[in-house]
Amino acid sequence: MERASLPDASVVVVNYRGADDTITCLRALFADLSYPAEKLQVICVDNASGDGGAERIRAAVPQALVVDSAENLGFAGGCNLGARHATGTVLAFLNNDARPHPDWLRAAVRVLRAEPTVGAVASKVLDWDGRAIDFVDGGLTWFGMGYKRHAGEPDDGSHDVPRDVLFGTGSALVVRARLFRELDGFDERFFMFYEDVDLGWRLNLRGWRVRYEPTSLTYHKHHASMSTVDTSRELFLLERNALAALYKNASDETLARALPAALALVVRRATARGEIDPLQLEITRRPADPADDAAPVPVSRQALAGFLAIDQFVELLPSLAESRQVEQAARRVSDADLVPLMRKALEPAYPLERYLAAHDVLVDVFGIEELYGRPRRVLIVTGDAISEKMAGPAIRAWNMADVLSDEHQVRLVTFNPLCSPPDAPFEVRGIKPREVDPHLAWADVIVLQGHALELLPQLKTPQSTKIVVCDIYDPMHLELLEQGRDATDEQRAKDLVGVTRVLNNQLARGDFFLCASERQRHFWLGHLASMGRLTPSLYDTDPTVKSLLAVVPFGLSGKPPQRTGPGLRDTLGIAPEDKVVLWAGGVYSWFDPLTLIHAVDRLRGAHPDAKLVFLGMKHPNPEVPDMGITGQTRALAKRLGLVGTNVFFNEAWVPYQERQNWLLDADCGVTTHYEHVETTFAFRTRVLDYLWAGLPIVTTDGDSFADLVEREGLGVVVPSEDAEALAAALEKVLYDKEFAAGCSERIAAVRERFAWEAVLAPLVDFCRSPRPAADRLPGAAPMVRNRPLGRKEKLQRDVRLIREYLDQGGAAEVAKRATGRVLKKLRGNG
Repeated sequence: MERASLPDASVVVVNYRGADDTITCLRALFADLSYPAEKLQVICVDNASGDGGAERIRAAVPQALVVDSAENLGFAGGCNLGARHATGTVLAFLNNDARPHPDWLRAAVRVLRAEPTVGAVASKVLDWDGRAIDFVDGGLTWFGMGYKRHAGEPDDGSHDVPRDVLFGTGSALVVRARLFRELDGFDERFFMFYEDVDLGWRLNLRGWRVRYEPTSLTYHKHHASMSTVDTSRELFLLERNALAALYKNASDETLARALPAALALVVRRATARGEIDPLQLEITRRPADPADDAAPVPVSRQALAGFLAIDQFVELLPSLAESRQVEQAARRVSDADLVPLMRKALEPAYPLERYLAAHDVLVDVFGIEELYGRPRRVLIVTGDAISEKMAGPAIRAWNMADVLSDEHQVRLVTFNPLCSPPDAPFEVRGIKPREVDPHLAWADVIVLQGHALELLPQLKTPQSTKIVVCDIYDPMHLELLEQGRDATDEQRAKDLVGVTRVLNNQLARGDFFLCASERQRHFWLGHLASMGRLTPSLYDTDPTVKSLLAVVPFGLSGKPPQRTGPGLRDTLGIAPEDKVVLWAGGVYSWFDPLTLIHAVDRLRGAHPDAKLVFLGMKHPNPEVPDMGITGQTRALAKRLGLVGTNVFFNEAWVPYQERQNWLLDADCGVTTHYEHVETTFAFRTRVLDYLWAGLPIVTTDGDSFADLVEREGLGVVVPSEDAEALAAALEKVLYDKEFAAGCSERIAAVRERFAWEAVLAPLVDFCRSPRPAADRLPGAAPMVRNRPLGRKEKLQRDVRLIREYLDQGGAAEVAKRATGRVLKKLRGNG
């Protein structure tokens, strides 16, 4: 981003008796930020500290504008006071006990400039040492309490994908200044706590987006500024402000149910926290001592906080009612639209036994699930093995389940006998097809892949109303043309008819379809059109047809690969200084490892340190047999004397969770294939692992990834079956350090687009509002006449035609048309 094009930015820091932290923070803003100094204004509001801190700050950081408040306005009021002195078009808020990464402000401004619908940027916040998470995502309960998701967890890189959020933390937030003023800034009645939740809620209701940006990074001392606040005071503010935010921002329909339940829940939290026993006030059957009635019942400050919060909420109601009118008049989206951003609206938040029991009762009696919806139930069905060692279909199903489980109840089911899954935040089961009915009944949405639909005839009946997503990322019939070369012609034809029927059944039944690339999308659009699924009504409402067929490629982990154990060098005895070319997958009939073996044979003359490693020779699914190409590859490498010197075969399959160790030992990744129709529409998932590990890529031309490698400069693309060109390409990426470094740098920019969370966005969006395909709705049949015309109807038709012909050309036109119809009848076409 050019310095001249950057907007002026004002950073507001509020100080209250924390001058030492504040001085550290302000100095970092001036010394460390990459933002141009001439475009940066730093404002420090002293919230009536009364300890001489303001004077110390002025002396220590004279570049900052220090604004004195006559009273303690709280965090909300202090920020607003600072905003009134701001001159920038961008307004940033930073806690006084935080320090910014050099790119904190620049990264946030980049988002605001690139995405005009983003009103505020939520920064990523870590602890002071940069190890644990403070803020990466926000959630909101149905009773108005915001919370930080994943707080306290280690920062392992898995939250480094931008996403829309309901709110950002006020400890590091960047907002459009004009928009902040239009919303009257933070609500000062909140004083502190949830003023940032309320602001984000209001922004979203008005149609603005709040965008979490992980490269806008800060480090926080975890509420060092709150160390002097009494716990009961904090509880009071949290309870009161949650009620205020709910009252202001929920719709009339939502508020009518949620507010009385939320008020009752405040009371139950108070009695549960204070361990107040309701039996203390019960009248027993025996005569009571009148003195007992006057005996005080002990109530802790923590319990009292809840009761006082309701009392204070009532005091604020008149002014909150005015604010509510403003917010409801300005809203552009419904409460239902914001449920996904609430993440888990039915989260009870407090692990207190009596409280949890009351929460369940209130949710049930007041119908809260109907308002916020119980989490949708998504069933994902695969036929592949689910274990530590997984192949492509299982990996894809697993990551679908993982991403969808953030918002929904997800159950991953496999019909494969091998089911020994790693730990997961979702349910995983291995079942037999005859055991599937309870799972189908449980599900709202069913995601299928491979042959799964054939094992679920219940879904193929006209009576089935389940919403079905068909994952057709694998054009199995095209794959079979190549895979079945060793079979007889009769068997190949039979198998092809069978697998085509499997796909046709999916294309006829599905409500939504996923494919892996734009090339595939063109292919499947033709297939859907031939089956009559591209109807005029669909086209009229969605000319792109993306509501029926979306591109969802394979993805990769948002967490960068990290060493967790030995890799290929230790396992296979390859020296640290050797150059390693990695074939990161199995060896199947549609690949061309033979030309690659010949290329390595040519390369080793000049570079004996060049080593080719095959990651896994045997498929992890025991039902998948070895293919003929596997034996041919071994035989060729042995005949050329390469085995154990320049070519290495890993006989087992590397567990999915350990493959990064092998990738981190490689210098480049390779994939080679023949030129045929399977290649044209294939999606080589191994290339994603190369992107994940930042490895320069050498690939054969002809598939969608070759297009990507060539377009983005991620490596070298070579013609098929050209050993000389392939050897030259390997030499370039292995020994031209400048070229390899450039490839890795460009890969880092491309990699983010293929994170699972990003590529699965169409499926996530569909599951948020699942719907049957338009042509599968009752009464959606084409409006055409299927029965033959009766005599009377034929006569009426002929009379209309005669009138039309008379209008067009008189009697001569009628005679001409009649002669044509007679001749047509005589030819047998009438």
